[in-house]
Amino acid sequence: MKLKITTIGNSAGVILPRELLARLRVEKGDELYALETPDGIRLTTYDPTLAAQMEVAEQVMRKRRVLLHKLAES
Repeated sequence: MKLKITTIGNSAGVILPRELLARLRVEKGDELYALETPDGIRLTTYDPTLAAQMEVAEQVMRKRRVLLHKLAES
């Protein structure tokens, strides 16, 4: 499905067609996650468990930034 980036105020956004909203089972106002995968970007619906896991991961990445950078160099 081809999507077009459009201007929304001072930002840019993507308009999701009705068919895609139905397939994702979301409505206006719902939250989506954009996850980077080896195959590209994956849109997924809001999952409280995933949200908690992502928060922990972000805290670890902030706290251990130097260590993770050194590991990435290896």
